[in-house]
Amino acid sequence: MTSSVLEIRSRVRRRRTLVVASVLVALVVVAIVSLSIGDYPMALDELWRTLWGGGDRAQAYVLFQVRAPRLVMALLVGASLGAAGALLQSLLRNPLASPDLLGISGGAGAAAVFAILVLGVTGPLLAVAAFGGGILVAAFLLLAGRHRADGGYRLILAGVGVAFLSVAITNFLMVRAQVELAQAALIWLTGSLASTPWWNVVTVLVVVVAATPAVVACARWLPLTQMGAPTAASLGVTSSRVRVVAVLTAVLLTAVTCAFVGPISFIALCAPAIARPLLGHGAVGIGTSAAVGAVLLSAADLVAQFALPGVSVPVGVVTGAVGAVFLLWLLATSKGRQL
Repeated sequence: MTSSVLEIRSRVRRRRTLVVASVLVALVVVAIVSLSIGDYPMALDELWRTLWGGGDRAQAYVLFQVRAPRLVMALLVGASLGAAGALLQSLLRNPLASPDLLGISGGAGAAAVFAILVLGVTGPLLAVAAFGGGILVAAFLLLAGRHRADGGYRLILAGVGVAFLSVAITNFLMVRAQVELAQAALIWLTGSLASTPWWNVVTVLVVVVAATPAVVACARWLPLTQMGAPTAASLGVTSSRVRVVAVLTAVLLTAVTCAFVGPISFIALCAPAIARPLLGHGAVGIGTSAAVGAVLLSAADLVAQFALPGVSVPVGVVTGAVGAVFLLWLLATSKGRQL
């Protein structure tokens, strides 16, 4: 019995190591391609030399002021959304639980649009407004889904309703706004990584680092809460406390990314759904989901920049198109039909 358990643990550990290594290799490949191609292409030796301070002034500007902040922001936002989606899906045990489908992204986006168009807010205060909108939605969802007997379906339905309401509020604000402001808000609502300054990247990085301890704690607590509240309590874990911490952490990660790049859709839905089968054995896979989300968003940004010659589209267009197909596939599976 002991030998079989040890063998299973060893197999799980080897599989997890292989998955993590594969995702890291994909991250490196996407990063190299992102930093190399564009209107000012760089060969690998030029890229390596410029990274270490040996390139000319033009190469240094293109690399460190144009491409590097966009790539780092894509990695941070993708990782944040992947972790947020994994937290919500693990908490609710539902593959459709994600910040965009639950209305958290919509609430954060509506609050941010209100701050942009009505209050004239920009910069870090925009993140505060987006976080406030996400918190309001999260509080409503926690109230609507306080009974766990329905398996989280009530919360999913409430989130869909909140998402539609957020769209209605956003559309009303867009119609009432001036044309110039509405155009700027529309580009932001689509989700774009273009023209990303370093201070935006640093702000998002600080929030992500601050939220990391809560993410790590939830990754340890959530498997215990899935065994039931009495069992979790006997192990020293309070299910209600884990529920609040997981939701607030997911809202924080979603709101800060939404504030600086817009409500990018479907990354939070797709990343955990891809990470879980890779890990197997019902693993929560929050860290792996974050890495997969980083790969997905950075790859989608490459497609957005170079798929159509001479045309660069917002990355939210690509994630929305791919995510819609993925959602249809998820609903077509046996697990999706049960939902």
